[in-house]
Amino acid sequence: MAERGKKYNETSGLVDKDKAYLPQEAVELAKKTATAKFDETLELHLRMGVDPRNAQQQVRGVALLPYGLGKKVRVLVFAQGEAERIATSAGADVVGNEDVIKQIEGGWLEFDAAIATPDMMGKVGKLGKVLGRKGLMPNPKSGTVVAAEDLPRVIGDARKGRVEFKLDRSAIIHLPVGKMSFDADKLNANLMSVIEAVIKSKPVGAKGQYIKSAYITSTMGPGIKLDIRNALNAAVA
Repeated sequence: MAERGKKYNETSGLVDKDKAYLPQEAVELAKKTATAKFDETLELHLRMGVDPRNAQQQVRGVALLPYGLGKKVRVLVFAQGEAERIATSAGADVVGNEDVIKQIEGGWLEFDAAIATPDMMGKVGKLGKVLGRKGLMPNPKSGTVVAAEDLPRVIGDARKGRVEFKLDRSAIIHLPVGKMSFDADKLNANLMSVIEAVIKSKPVGAKGQYIKSAYITSTMGPGIKLDIRNALNAAVA
């Protein structure tokens, strides 16, 4: 195991490893442990009580953060005809079809969210290997393949702080919650929205305890265990 730096060791001493913290308390503690010279991100890591190998126990969804992620989100929309006009009017940063697809095939990936209309998916599908690895592939299940009339709403959601989540092979979900420069109340509100979205995405095939453990951490800081029962109750309140 790599040796930890001096700052990490100092901040980790603030965290009681044997304690499960209330959400607001955990967020305030995370802010104290964020000592990097850049604006760190608050991250949430959930260990799920589901089997990632079971198709009936997959967890996937979208969380809308009330206070966003603290960064400008560049939105790309694959559209043509009237849908292209609607997307442009709704403020998408890049709108196009075959021309944009060729750019991406050439290595261009200067965007943070990708949306498509259903009629474009036949063409966009060939970008699966490229966009899939980056988590940018439009998908009906994540709400990023939508009819033209829904584009303004989905583009607006993407700009506010639309976060997609998906169970990984280790049965863990990793999610950004916001920037550490946010007020603790705003970070806590984002955290509750994320947990609520994960709860609502519980698959019908899930058995037993759905969320086994939850930790938050700043980008460079130590993990802080959440009182999961309290966090779940707060999220659905």
